[in-house]
Amino acid sequence: MNRPTRTVVVVGGGTAGWITANRIAAEHPRGEHSPLRVVLVESPDIPTIGVGEGTWPSMRSTLQRIGLSEDELVQATDASFKQGTLFTGWADGGDETDAYCHPFSLPLEYSSLNPAEYWLEQGRGTPFAEFVTPQARVIAEGLAPKQLATPEYAFTVNYGYHLDAGRFAKLLHRHAVEKLGVGYVAGNVRHVEPHADGDVAALALDTGERIEGDLFVDCTGQRALLIGEHYGESFHSVRSLLFNDRAIAVQVPYAADGEAIASVTRATAQSAGWIWDIGLGSRRGLGHVYSSAHIDEAAAQRALRRYVERTSPGIDPDALNTRTIAFEPGYRKTPWVRNSVAVGLSAGFVEPLEASALALIEQSASIIAGQLPRDRRLMEVVAGRFNGKMGYHWERVVEFLKLHYATSRRDDSEYWLDNRATDSCPEGLREKINLWRQQTPWHDDAPRLDELFPSASYQYVLYGMGFRPCHTGADRVSYGRLRERADEVFHSVREQGARMARVLPSNRELIGAIAQRAGEGG
Repeated sequence: MNRPTRTVVVVGGGTAGWITANRIAAEHPRGEHSPLRVVLVESPDIPTIGVGEGTWPSMRSTLQRIGLSEDELVQATDASFKQGTLFTGWADGGDETDAYCHPFSLPLEYSSLNPAEYWLEQGRGTPFAEFVTPQARVIAEGLAPKQLATPEYAFTVNYGYHLDAGRFAKLLHRHAVEKLGVGYVAGNVRHVEPHADGDVAALALDTGERIEGDLFVDCTGQRALLIGEHYGESFHSVRSLLFNDRAIAVQVPYAADGEAIASVTRATAQSAGWIWDIGLGSRRGLGHVYSSAHIDEAAAQRALRRYVERTSPGIDPDALNTRTIAFEPGYRKTPWVRNSVAVGLSAGFVEPLEASALALIEQSASIIAGQLPRDRRLMEVVAGRFNGKMGYHWERVVEFLKLHYATSRRDDSEYWLDNRATDSCPEGLREKINLWRQQTPWHDDAPRLDELFPSASYQYVLYGMGFRPCHTGADRVSYGRLRERADEVFHSVREQGARMARVLPSNRELIGAIAQRAGEGG
């Protein structure tokens, strides 16, 4: 039966559910010519997990599309501005000199000039990111990505956000219901009612309500109520490639009022994992991501406490409350089954490195909103495309995250030795690394318009980790032809970096200006 799509039911709230509901409702506002209704059903008993508090720059576009004010975001979610990630101890396990930056901005004039070739030949005395983009200077000095008077979502250098995930979900909830007309139902799903053809027809709640729909979006987290429990879609584990399966999270107050807020996520490698460190307006969020096969929870807790002691003078780590989150690294190869599609943790999760979880939620919500099938017949076509696209993204995420481990030279623990082992590296990544020994990554290494990671991201990680190819490309005719232009570009990088350092405020100053604006407006 070819049923029209009149009602979309999002099952589960949290960041995944509310981003998806907002995107669909904003793209298909209900009215005379669009009878579509969006309803979100949320359990009142399940808190938001909030596994990650970092976003990509893509979040700016998502928030603009749903009509949410950036000032409101910053105020409501305790947000700060994120410009990339600073990795420490990943290459050699050494001191602070073993560090590199993966900024959000592409290298200057990256579309027509491959900067890696010139850096390998003449710029190795300068860190790669500093050589190719002025954002590295901005990050090093702890500055904001724009000036105080720059309009919402505009920027001098590219940025995303650090935010409180629980507050973010509440803000999205309020916006969806009050501004976009999304229906909200609080209740637990008792059972799923199917159509005779196998589609989901309705959800029966413990409140006695029955929620009918034509398309159901499963945002029920690791429970995976529809995609896992109801349809039994298998879960593809990647534990043999990415070992981390636990995270201990803790909130740490600033040691002093007015303490500087870092412009990046700090990712500090440990003997069996790594620690994230992000700065919000009123606190820091820390977490130790680790492999339970290589270290027990007590040892992981001790490593996290040592990090707090080292980075937070005056803060007693034993007085802080920690929370341990267990996860199975992997994903579902077929997230859209019949008239149900999984988004967020129900579709999969690998680990918080590079903050890919929220980006995949955004991707999923964007596809669903943009290609929403008008009837059941078209749903099969859209589902096939969705499954193919998300499968491609998951494979690239696994490869890119593994690149951070596979290129390490650390040999101080079984964890790092196992990560460096050839059999723990995806075949596609092994092929790429072999190719990159003779040529630098560039556009052919990330050829699709919807790539999650541009080829520049591979360059930032490779050359930040100390990877050196057998050939630099300096023997090519094209290298010599563009040499003079390359020198001009890299000189411009230095000039722009110095100019930005003079005019940009600190992260905290920008947040303070936004708060003052909000106060004056209120």
